Amino acid sequence: MRSLDIGATGMLAQQLNVDVISNNIANMTTTGYKRQRAAFQDLIYQNIDRPGSTSSDSGTTVPTGLQLGLGVRAGAVYREHAQGPLRITENPLDLAITGEGFFQIQTPNGDIAYTRDGTFQLNENGELVTVQGFVVSPGITIPADALSIDININGEVLVSLPNQTASSNVGQLQLANFVNPAGLEAIGSNLFLQTDASGTVTTGIAGQNEFGPLQQSALELSNVNVVAEITELISAQRAYEMNSNIISTSDEMLQTATQLR
Repeated sequence: MRSLDIGATGMLAQQLNVDVISNNIANMTTTGYKRQRAAFQDLIYQNIDRPGSTSSDSGTTVPTGLQLGLGVRAGAVYREHAQGPLRITENPLDLAITGEGFFQIQTPNGDIAYTRDGTFQLNENGELVTVQGFVVSPGITIPADALSIDININGEVLVSLPNQTASSNVGQLQLANFVNPAGLEAIGSNLFLQTDASGTVTTGIAGQNEFGPLQQSALELSNVNVVAEITELISAQRAYEMNSNIISTSDEMLQTATQLR
């Protein structure tokens, strides 16, 4: 019976759906996290009577035909790059992007990674780094005797130094963006890598063109809606149960057939 295999594909699909939802809920407090959603597609169809086929010598055609679907499969796990809410902090090195764009991060192997997580700190050399110690690109070094740090909406890093009335510009942050941000490859630690699907990277100044402005002493929170995720989780659980019922019903039908005398 086809229904056994069809029910099995449905259970596997909903298992993947629950995995995706679980990861969203687990990252509901992860800075800059973007929720994911699973997309499914129906499998190929078995054409017992093809629509439009000739049904008589006079040229009449079958209006609908007879096609039997063979189940469902996972098509993609899509990442939604919608803006998350902001949380104000007391750290002048915390940065949030209010709009389009990604921070650029220099990884230890020389690659440039991209992130929405603006939880930055200073290393032993005064360089602006992530919590993993990866240098924010382009590299910005804060003088050891800096009295205060101000980062404006365009990403200019201004510091106040002793015996100076005017602030000194020690660097300019640049943001990156892609035609298809959903095509970026997630590698963990809130980092993404460019792929062929994401398109070529475009860099620019925050608050100009398509790039969103920066907000100092703020962090972008996860865009996960807990209520919506719990609702999706319940729906996935019910769908899983119904697909398991398909297998149970098919098994009972086969058992009835085998008991015929």
